[in-house]
Amino acid sequence: MDFVALDVETANADMTSICQIGVASFSGASLVDEWSTLVDPETFFEPINVSIHGINADAVQGAPVFSEVAEEVRRRTNAKTVVTHTHFDRTAIFQAFQKIGAAPIDCNWLDTARVARRAWTEFESAGYGLANVCEKIGYEFNHHNALEDAKAAGQVLIAASQHTGLGIPEWASRVTQPINPERASGGKAIERQGNPSGPLFGEVIVFTGALQVTRAEAADLAARVGCDVAQSVTKKTTILCVGDQDVQRLAGHSRSSKHRKSEALIERGQAIRIIRETDFIQMVEMT
Repeated sequence: MDFVALDVETANADMTSICQIGVASFSGASLVDEWSTLVDPETFFEPINVSIHGINADAVQGAPVFSEVAEEVRRRTNAKTVVTHTHFDRTAIFQAFQKIGAAPIDCNWLDTARVARRAWTEFESAGYGLANVCEKIGYEFNHHNALEDAKAAGQVLIAASQHTGLGIPEWASRVTQPINPERASGGKAIERQGNPSGPLFGEVIVFTGALQVTRAEAADLAARVGCDVAQSVTKKTTILCVGDQDVQRLAGHSRSSKHRKSEALIERGQAIRIIRETDFIQMVEMT
């Protein structure tokens, strides 16, 4: 079972603001190679992001920009199975290559969050974040370091394969099927309740700011790929989707009440990702 695991950290809510990349190569159940680099995102660092991964503008002084490491990323991932934990890292890499006018990586992507939800029943609906799953499998790592997270995602796939007996080809097919085929009924989904077979099922998304599509359209898209859609930020929120223009104003300007509340919950340890509308739409299209 040969594959590559990839993870990135970003400077702010713009997924192209990559400030660290980690790539881990596995053969069988063994780590055989690893590579990591800081990246100058050529943009501002949001304090909430810095508080998560510890990387700031000083840390990336003299580091290469993404265009200078893109071909190394391609060399390590092209024509291989590349695993990430959730769609976020895959989308960030896709957007970053697109931003520099380069063709995307030609590989087979596999989401280990979707793997975990099908391998262990306790992660079907919630709790399938990387830290939780690694606690389940007994793997210790330094969370929010790109290389550490990449290696952890690789360990999740190895553990899931050992637990179920499924290899990479079987997982590539299994993750496209309902979480629990015996319970899949095909019945009507309740409006704004996430499709239980969607790749983002278990996520609770809140929209804020000026969106390019109507809130109703955004909510329909989110529900289709599995997200529950809520009107306000609560302890159940996992994603805050911010209008692109609002992200551009983040440096030194006021945030919406939803944005401020999300940051307060993140500081208290809640796992909330703050992303742009463009990245949300991209994730939906890539599912």
